[in-house]
Amino acid sequence: MKTTITKAAVAVAMTLGAGSAHAEEGITLVLNWVPTADHMPYFYAKSQGWYAEAGIDLNIEVGRGSSAAAQKVGVGMAPFGIADMSTLMLAKGQGADVKAVMAVYANSPQGFYWLKSSGINSPEDFPGHSIGNPPADASRVLWPLFAETVKIDPDTVKFVNIAPQAKMASLKSGAIDITSDFYNEHDVKLQEFGDDLGFVAWRDIGLNSYGNSLFVNSAYETANPEVVSAFVAVTQRAFAACVASADPCIDAIMADVSGLSRENQNDQWTRIKELMTDPTTTTEGLGFFDPARVASDYQLVSTYLELAEPFEPETLFSNAGLDPSVKMPE
Repeated sequence: MKTTITKAAVAVAMTLGAGSAHAEEGITLVLNWVPTADHMPYFYAKSQGWYAEAGIDLNIEVGRGSSAAAQKVGVGMAPFGIADMSTLMLAKGQGADVKAVMAVYANSPQGFYWLKSSGINSPEDFPGHSIGNPPADASRVLWPLFAETVKIDPDTVKFVNIAPQAKMASLKSGAIDITSDFYNEHDVKLQEFGDDLGFVAWRDIGLNSYGNSLFVNSAYETANPEVVSAFVAVTQRAFAACVASADPCIDAIMADVSGLSRENQNDQWTRIKELMTDPTTTTEGLGFFDPARVASDYQLVSTYLELAEPFEPETLFSNAGLDPSVKMPE
């Protein structure tokens, strides 16, 4: 099934952008990590001039984790960011002024990886071992929830700070026993470690909360509603275009980001499309949130983690800027 991309969506983005962004307003998007396949729609839309047509001069900033992106956008240091939704909930509960405006991962991409040769066979064997990931990694922020789910003491593991790019090398060298990573990188690990690779997906143990989402600083949205609507419309269009044909989008990110493997980016995008697909994105529209699922995620986070200031879950997200005629293929 071919993804629907309407001329109306393009016209809305261009009209709204021209109405408020004037002569290309400078806009920063803070990524959750270093740029890879899940970010290529932003690079593609930028390379095609779609953001510029909507009056937006887009700057894509390399990220340091969902928590770091939520903090930066939450205090108004940048208008847009990408972050895991559960991390956004924690950030909002701590006073971050944020709202999600498009779901990227309708399914949780979170997973833990280890080598079976280390003696680990399942999460029940994690106690006494080390987990390596960046301090702002969403899986570290949400570790207490994972530990509760698999019934282990959260304090029985040691966290080691490593850069996102060092995860596989650190696992291979034995510097760490376990690492967290997104499912879209799964094929790289299979190629590297083969049958020795151990893996658990969070969604397979009942933790299938919304993953990465595009979000905005709420005060910025209030002051610049047309810019936000234009940005969301262009971004939804870009994701739909990349779902329909990945090659031009891979071209765009590889032209802008060094050190990427085309084969790896293509493999990643195949996994990402799985993560983007659920009954809501195939029927309501690509990027749409299901309010009931957001409420369920909120209940889970507020039960197992500490929200300094509780809030109504419906204030965390909006589908208003999304075109319902643009859908994920079933």
